[in-house]
Amino acid sequence: MSGKASLLVVAGFSMLFLIISQNFGSVSNRAVDNLVDYHTETIAHNIAVSGANLVANKVYFDNTWDEGYSDIPFQGGMLDVTMEVIDPYQDLSEITSTGTYNGYTSTVKVKMAPSRFSKFAYFSIYEGGNIWWTGSDTVWGPFHTQDYIRCYRHPVFYGKTTTKRRLRYYTSKRRDKPRLYGGFERGVNLPLPEDGLNKAKLAAQDDGLYFNGADTVYITMDRDSIRYRYSYNSPDTALHLSSVAPNGVIFANNSVVRLKGVVSGQYSIACSGSGSNGRIYLDDDIVFDKDPRIHPTSIDLLGIISENEVLITDNTPNHSDINIHAAIYAGKGGFGSENYSSRPVSGNINLLGGITQHTRRAVGTFNWSGAVSGFSKRYKYDERLMLASPPYFPGTGNYEIVSWYE
Repeated sequence: MSGKASLLVVAGFSMLFLIISQNFGSVSNRAVDNLVDYHTETIAHNIAVSGANLVANKVYFDNTWDEGYSDIPFQGGMLDVTMEVIDPYQDLSEITSTGTYNGYTSTVKVKMAPSRFSKFAYFSIYEGGNIWWTGSDTVWGPFHTQDYIRCYRHPVFYGKTTTKRRLRYYTSKRRDKPRLYGGFERGVNLPLPEDGLNKAKLAAQDDGLYFNGADTVYITMDRDSIRYRYSYNSPDTALHLSSVAPNGVIFANNSVVRLKGVVSGQYSIACSGSGSNGRIYLDDDIVFDKDPRIHPTSIDLLGIISENEVLITDNTPNHSDINIHAAIYAGKGGFGSENYSSRPVSGNINLLGGITQHTRRAVGTFNWSGAVSGFSKRYKYDERLMLASPPYFPGTGNYEIVSWYE
């Protein structure tokens, strides 16, 4: 190879190495810049997440707290958090947490809503003194009582089980200890609210269906419509629910409600009053149009909410089973069977949903050979209630996170 050719080759390789060296330098610089940017973004994001957690913790212990934080130095940056009510009827609030670090901003939004009693498969304040959970009893879903959990021959609890008091055994721990597959905690205090129906009442007056001044309201749910009357022999009035109760709340003030039918959509039927009022009687089946056990995409939900009692009527349709699809709430009374000790043997209560009650009520009587009067229990928890709730169902007073957006 001639000298000129050698010089050209050397010059070519030198140019190539210069280009490669420059690219390596550029890649290295970009990598450092990216690392710095990532570090900055991560710190800003961590500040925002920390702010959201701080406020969520504040609200958990004090649900009236809404002060937020403004221009707070945090982790070398700045933190701003606001807490605002975005739906006053549903008590839905949103936390907006903004973290700023070295000119970069990150935002986290968290929606919080009251924890609803509808999430319980079973809840009671008072267990009735001498009513025992037995080896033939199985509870699916969250369970809580403010009373003792009285156990006989290993009842089974699949959800988280809590009590304010403790376990009691009919004979001994060895013979009666419950099967607690979802965890157990004692010393948990969760009272029922004094004004549990207030928000449902206000919602019905605002954008729902509100009955006032009637001694008794006979209600038949007819899928997306409602039929009602004020006496047993009078004709029904039919209304389309999307027109008369767009928020899903039907409320009878200082009345008795007699209920049955088929539900399509999401509704709460509530009844207030004292003495013999504030009771809901189930005159026949009250079920979903689409049973979620058969139709997994069903969105049908029902809350049956009474200030006092929810009772299964002692009548001919209810002498051979009753089917109930609902989350039941009896704020000052309980869920039971009318004339439970004198009615005929009436088959099964086939419940899909959950029961929240002040005082546990009887639904029948039994002896060693089986039922003597009333019903046997076939209760199945509606697992959708862990996340969803009927409209304006009474809340526990505590808040829980329903969405987290970063």
